[in-house]
Amino acid sequence: MRENAQKIAAFQSNGNVLLSDDANVNSKPELEIYADDVKCSHGSTTGQLDDDAIFYLQARGLSKKSAHQLMVAAFIGEVLEKIENENVSAYIHQLLHERFGWDLIH
Repeated sequence: MRENAQKIAAFQSNGNVLLSDDANVNSKPELEIYADDVKCSHGSTTGQLDDDAIFYLQARGLSKKSAHQLMVAAFIGEVLEKIENENVSAYIHQLLHERFGWDLIH
């Protein structure tokens, strides 16, 4: 944070989901704070999709693929919702469709 950014409250979050047994992530969230009167925190989470949640969704009629897609959409949805530029949003959704076959609502 800049020296003149006094009386600011900030939070940095770094969430990661591992989509295969071979996936890994190296995460090291850091904040540089140059002001004295600020409240800041940071955190990082990493994990795989919950097998019980996938089973729960399948028991309610979703295919395994759809259950995975729904869980991932819930995970990344908060970030995707913040993309204001429609062209960028459309491009990201296109990439998700091409790479994973996901058709997330946007």
